[in-house]
Amino acid sequence: MKIQIVTDSASDLSDEEASSLGIKIVPLSIRFGEEELIDRIELSADEFYERMNNSTDVPQTAAPSPGAFKKAFEDCFTNGAETVICINISGELSATIQAAEAGARELPEKDIRIFDSKSVTGGLGTMVLEAAKASQNDSSVDEIFNLLENLRSKTRVYAAIDTLENLKKGGRIGNAQALLGSMLSIKPLIDVSTGIVEEAGRQRTRKKSLLWLSNKLAEFEGNIENLVVMHARAEDLDEFLNMFGTQVDKSNMRVTALGPVVASHGGPGVIGICFTLKN
Repeated sequence: MKIQIVTDSASDLSDEEASSLGIKIVPLSIRFGEEELIDRIELSADEFYERMNNSTDVPQTAAPSPGAFKKAFEDCFTNGAETVICINISGELSATIQAAEAGARELPEKDIRIFDSKSVTGGLGTMVLEAAKASQNDSSVDEIFNLLENLRSKTRVYAAIDTLENLKKGGRIGNAQALLGSMLSIKPLIDVSTGIVEEAGRQRTRKKSLLWLSNKLAEFEGNIENLVVMHARAEDLDEFLNMFGTQVDKSNMRVTALGPVVASHGGPGVIGICFTLKN
């Protein structure tokens, strides 16, 4: 059985990663004021960051249309897929999965399975990569779903952000509402491990917030795999990576730039970590 994996652009996978494993990416859209641009097609990451740094508009995101997913699914079947597994950004953060489900309903005769990752960026990306590898190793649909459910339950995502403005205006503040009343000097930390934004802590300086992230890794020393460091073109990324001690195996670590979808809500300078627990 040939199984093809589909995801959305909130997975922050590179073109090389996607093409090497035959992963199809359906892009969300980014809005600056009244202008809406399709992620990765009409708006590159470089163009996005330049606009975010120079625009007075806080960028917003929009889910793909059901038609975009339908077209992606049809392409998969045209290329020989017998089953499509579509793994999406958390349904608590975006209407993207609803669009995927609507697109699948337009092809009732086809075998299309939709999976809510309850994650985003590196967490979502890891699930997609592992599912695609399993597909290439001839795993069954049930085996891939068991793998995804196991990864979902063990995935942890944390981030240090400089401003809550983007999360607030984008309506993605979730259970971190209490942080909005903090002093301006406070650097918020968020936990997106359950698919919603929750408060993880607050520090008084950027350096202390990055140290908090590093210490979070130390808490799980020896029980971490699939480590990903995500960043929104953070100038202090190298400083953060140098904080890692021997508890981190850097040989298998992925370092990825946040794409426009996640960076729109996290704002400039975000640094995050994502990993799965071994046990």
